Amino acid sequence: MNNEITLRYGCNPHQAPARIYATRGALPLTIVNGAPGYINLLDALNAWQLVRELRAATGQPAAASFKHVSPAGAAIANPLSNVLRQVYMVGDEPLSPLATAYARARGADRMASYGDFAALSDVVDESTAQLLQRESSDGLIAPGYSPEALEILRGKRGGKYLLLQIDPAYQPPETERREVFGLTLEQPRNQTPINAELFTHVVTENDDLPASAMRDLIVATIAAKYAQSNTIAVAYDAQVIGLGAGQQSRIHCTRLACDKADKWMLQQHPKVLRLPLKDDLKRPERTNAIDQYLIWSDLSDAEKDLVRAACTAKPDPLTAAERSEWLDGFTGVSLSSDAFIPFRDNLDRARKSGVRYVAQTGGSIADKGVIAAANKYGMTMVFTGLRLFHH
Repeated sequence: MNNEITLRYGCNPHQAPARIYATRGALPLTIVNGAPGYINLLDALNAWQLVRELRAATGQPAAASFKHVSPAGAAIANPLSNVLRQVYMVGDEPLSPLATAYARARGADRMASYGDFAALSDVVDESTAQLLQRESSDGLIAPGYSPEALEILRGKRGGKYLLLQIDPAYQPPETERREVFGLTLEQPRNQTPINAELFTHVVTENDDLPASAMRDLIVATIAAKYAQSNTIAVAYDAQVIGLGAGQQSRIHCTRLACDKADKWMLQQHPKVLRLPLKDDLKRPERTNAIDQYLIWSDLSDAEKDLVRAACTAKPDPLTAAERSEWLDGFTGVSLSSDAFIPFRDNLDRARKSGVRYVAQTGGSIADKGVIAAANKYGMTMVFTGLRLFHH
């Protein structure tokens, strides 16, 4: 019975030796390839919980791209438009449902996903392995691997790409413990299901909540559940398109999430799609150039020269009017907060990113003002009564 795995080191290289072990029974994890570190396991186990829960809630294959114990992206299977194929750099190749989920999870914020730890809800197939093979990624956790996928991924990173396999039937104990500074904290696991029943308490004049919005609220809420609090998650088209986490102020999380959502939308602008990038740029270099191009007015002259150097012709920056007109074309965006929204400034910012559907805990002394702001903007807001802090 294998109940312990030795790790390369802890959070930092000087924190060694390190290990992961089970106090009862065998570990539900096996190392298929590579050698894990402490942070790899933190990302892997959080990411696995997210995709497992998304799979159970939606019935669709799910994927997550994790960095530093928060999701950079999360999505369920949904066909990609030709525009999103270009934005996500997947070309016109056939994609399995699981591959579309990972393309969405990875592609929503390619800057944040660089060097990610990926999680997949289903057995990894060849189509998904082909996508992973060409991305900068530190590892993957999944319930299994097809022989074709395993052959592809074992050749990644000079044969050192970390592959973990987890028993999909594994259920952890109902009580979880954590040791901090030599002291042990204990609590029941957060097992409240996140499904359509959670979003029935509508508190706004507008009570419209179509199936697509319900789906996106589920995706956003489950992603927020596994991100470092505070968390705001913005979702659209079956994927998270912006997430702000770990900030001390909720409005800062909202600004981060909505700014990322704006970039996701703007990457689909025709001028961005026509950006004359050099053919020999590596994928991270293309991602960085596009990211810089989207904040052109904030760049120094030296930074603008770097973007120009990545292009075959002089780039034509988006004007403020073009940005505004394009963003106004996106409506029906969903936003979920892992706790109550304390002030209406969060909705003021969210409205600018096309947010129409909002889920939050409720219970703030400022609820009346937040509801009034939602009514002003024609939003549908639901109170879940469920706080989802995660630390």
